[in-house]
Amino acid sequence: MAQPARSDERQSAAAHVIVLGNEKGGSGKSTVALHIAVALLKAGQRVATIDLDARQRSLTRFITNRGAWAAHTGLNLELPTHRCIEFGQTMQIADNENRECQQFIDAVASLDRRVDFLVIDTPGTDSYLSRLAHSIADTLVTPLNDSLLDFDVLGIVDPATYAVIGVAHYAAMVRDARRSRRQLDGSTTEWIVMRNRLSMLASRNTQAVGDRLRELSGELGFRPIDGFVERSIYREFLLRGITALDDIDQAELRMRQPPGQIAARAEVKRLLEHLKLPLHGKPPRRDALRGVV
Repeated sequence: MAQPARSDERQSAAAHVIVLGNEKGGSGKSTVALHIAVALLKAGQRVATIDLDARQRSLTRFITNRGAWAAHTGLNLELPTHRCIEFGQTMQIADNENRECQQFIDAVASLDRRVDFLVIDTPGTDSYLSRLAHSIADTLVTPLNDSLLDFDVLGIVDPATYAVIGVAHYAAMVRDARRSRRQLDGSTTEWIVMRNRLSMLASRNTQAVGDRLRELSGELGFRPIDGFVERSIYREFLLRGITALDDIDQAELRMRQPPGQIAARAEVKRLLEHLKLPLHGKPPRRDALRGVV
């Protein structure tokens, strides 16, 4: 893994923005976001996180729990600089959107040149704020549960032949956001669709999902990759903000060591390799945020 850039270079470089996005809830966005953030921290990178899901606040809870568990046990658990966007509380939708958008813009502006990577977790719904985050992504990661029921945010599937017959709502939104980004500053958003909660047993369903993703990837320009296998370790550890990458003594956990940590750790490292993140690069400025409000 590449060494961090010199301090003078890192001070002036804009952050590389990684957005976790999918309009279907329960796809594992927050789990993946935390693992990416911790993996980058362990690689010596400066990392900040932003939680745009003001209702669920899953990533915020994970990071809060991680800090509390580190304080309780004395463990050296790396923590990103974190921001959570708060709901607007007025009766006017436009005023609320403006307030939330301004919070987001201020958060990005305050963090952009202080960190190497900015990891943004989006809600499982379509919103103005989520679209704005997608429009500034350098890397977009879409965790997708390994099911044709979840595939329908990307493509419309013929029920008889399983052929992809159209582009679905979320994929259309991402396509528009990427096109706008190219027109604005000539930058390209790298889009990765990560098959998540994979079964250890092959089935017709998982084969069908893989085939449909390969079929659609050429049209939409994303890279399909295999992500995390369905493992209890991801659920049990995250209650305390612990990731598969952390070295945890069994006595400090006060729980049975979940099976599969070595395999889960390999999955996270493999994910980072697939993302091909520029640990030395100077990504383009966040021009998409200028003049929004």
